[in-house]
Amino acid sequence: MTNYLLAGGGTAGHVNPLLALADYIRANEPDAGIYALGTAEGLEARLVPERGYELEVIERLPFPRRPNLYAIKFPLKFLKAVSQVEQIIKRRQIDVVVGFGGYASAPAYEAARKSGTSLVIHEANALPGMANRRAAKYADAVGVAFEPALDLPNSTFTGMPLRPEIEGIIAKPAKQAARTSFGLDPNTPTLLVTGGSLGAKRINDAVVASKTALIAAGIQVLHVAGTRSELEPEVDRIYHRIGYCDQMQWAIAAADFAISRAGASTVSEFAAVGLPAVYVPYAVGNGEQELNARDLVAAGGGVLVKDSEFDAEWIRRELIPMVSNAKTLAKMASAAKSVGVADGTKRLFDLVQGVLAAAKR
Repeated sequence: MTNYLLAGGGTAGHVNPLLALADYIRANEPDAGIYALGTAEGLEARLVPERGYELEVIERLPFPRRPNLYAIKFPLKFLKAVSQVEQIIKRRQIDVVVGFGGYASAPAYEAARKSGTSLVIHEANALPGMANRRAAKYADAVGVAFEPALDLPNSTFTGMPLRPEIEGIIAKPAKQAARTSFGLDPNTPTLLVTGGSLGAKRINDAVVASKTALIAAGIQVLHVAGTRSELEPEVDRIYHRIGYCDQMQWAIAAADFAISRAGASTVSEFAAVGLPAVYVPYAVGNGEQELNARDLVAAGGGVLVKDSEFDAEWIRRELIPMVSNAKTLAKMASAAKSVGVADGTKRLFDLVQGVLAAAKR
């Protein structure tokens, strides 16, 4: 029996691929021990137990960006977290640590190194994060979701691990049934709007301001405003707004086109399904969201718009004609699917199995 420790969390972008691999392991190795490592504050605190897996919790330790009291305390806190993970590895008899980035990953990487435990890293973004860049140097293998990240040491292109729910709608599309599940008209062209689990104010404001124009153009809207949005749920003819969607596979299945941020999981899922989109990368950060969507956009499966340029006028001038043209939609959908990876979960699983086999030798 193999025991796995899957480390990551914080946002859906880290938790979803972790759960995708966990589900694949469970389906292919029913007797495997599968444990997750995260924090009490991240989405994993809710999503991991809901999925039926045990969650080991350590303190949330963002890397200090400026000299202050936290920066002084950080080294000792980090060493304590590493020691905690070493104890978990010993207690659970872990054979391999698989890290997905996020606050729990850096201590897990260091604990794996110190304990001599096999280590596999998955980098979800085109521009790798600090913890993954550092640990890739001593990891046994690194799987990357986007080709620009192949400059990491020991890296292999695997694509993004996709949740079984997403793989299900790839294998068996159910557009009309998905629309009906949201109370939408099954035969009306549908636009999905999402800024991620927390929402995106720029996207929300632009869509609300152009709601009348979208409806007048005969475009049905499923607007997922996000948990931090102050917008109230609303149903107005063919405009449906909800705060949070815990069945995003059905939202994706229902749509012909999307407006979205360019998070790694979102870009990967849209491409694998063949859902064309306008991507509005998050303006704060190191530019990884724009890089995530770059190859997909170059292939013709999406459009990139700067956050500062995305507004109601852009929607009326550019998006409505795009979504109203069936030939354009079909061409973009085909282009998106041509660069999508539908078997990223299996590819990562196979990478992990290769590392385990090498360790046994």
